[in-house]
Amino acid sequence: MLNLENLYRQIESCRDCELSRTRTKVVPGEGPSDASLLFIGEAPGFHEDQQGRPFVGPAGQFLEQLLGSIGLKRSQVYIANVIKCRPPSNRDPFPGEIQACGKWLDQQIASLNPRVVVTLGRFSMARYFPNETISKIHGKPKILENYACFPMYHPAAALHQGNLRKVIETDILKLPSILLEMKRRATPETPKLEDKQLNLF
Repeated sequence: MLNLENLYRQIESCRDCELSRTRTKVVPGEGPSDASLLFIGEAPGFHEDQQGRPFVGPAGQFLEQLLGSIGLKRSQVYIANVIKCRPPSNRDPFPGEIQACGKWLDQQIASLNPRVVVTLGRFSMARYFPNETISKIHGKPKILENYACFPMYHPAAALHQGNLRKVIETDILKLPSILLEMKRRATPETPKLEDKQLNLF
């Protein structure tokens, strides 16, 4: 399997969509290669494009606060985005851009083999739940293949809509229990899971 450092080099040389012409730096993602938690956002913004790192602006600062509320540091989780280059003027990613970048995220997930994938915002949520709305399914974990998918509002949403801050803060408090349950289910003596819903709450 391709290791993450080699994958980063491939992403940096990617020219599969027009965003490669306008980016300053590629933002592949970052975190430990054995991370149990993978957070997937939407796309790099201005600060991320300048530094080549995900979630380093105001939304990233809020994400770090959220992680702290459950006893985690940023260095303990893996953070990536649906697309790896900043769309001009922070516009929404186009479907073709998401499709072009999909293979990179697929390879990251395969390399990491996380226990829980946390989708931040509607674009990463749509990858797993194409016919759902985030207002209906946020905070409700479901089993997908060998990991749980946990949809949340994007941290940036709280910066624009103050009423969502409490919702996001409440949702993330569920993560430790979900992660613990997924680790338990992954042990050899645990029977194969049949249902597709995590009935934790």
